Amino acid sequence: MENNVSVWKANVTNGLILGLIGIVYTLVLYFLGLSTNKSLGYVFFFIQIFVLFFLVRSYRDNYLYGYITFGKAVGAGVVICLYCSVIASIFTYILYKFIDTGLIDKMIALSEEASLKRGFSQEQIDLGMKFTRKIMTPPVLAFFSLAGGVFFGTIMSLITAIFVRKEGNPLIDAPEVK
Repeated sequence: MENNVSVWKANVTNGLILGLIGIVYTLVLYFLGLSTNKSLGYVFFFIQIFVLFFLVRSYRDNYLYGYITFGKAVGAGVVICLYCSVIASIFTYILYKFIDTGLIDKMIALSEEASLKRGFSQEQIDLGMKFTRKIMTPPVLAFFSLAGGVFFGTIMSLITAIFVRKEGNPLIDAPEVK
């Protein structure tokens, strides 16, 4: 156990794990035809919190002698989510640019359908869809994937840090290293 390893270096693997779990989950939904199901997106949010808890706890136990403050736990979680978000944004770009170029059109059609159900006029919908088509491009979606991942990753890190933190004096309470 090394206490002098940076949080960035120590959590690269953890970020890769969380990112790969996200890719697998997205691909499973894609192949099942459930990519646009919002409730399954919320389910993944809870899966991420669950996995993030174990990843931050692993960082605490393997690098910090079993002790971590709330702030360091939040920081480790944010670093993990940043790595995960970079992976997710690259995957998002690849998905919309190369794997399924028609997926954006599906999302726009669903948005248009939702606007009709809300009672918007056809003129309002056409104006909204014109704007939506301009911003619904693979690079913009990848950017929002990165930004959203970091934002929601910070929220998830705050939640998990409550349960992962274990404060004490690591110089007194740490087991002797042989």
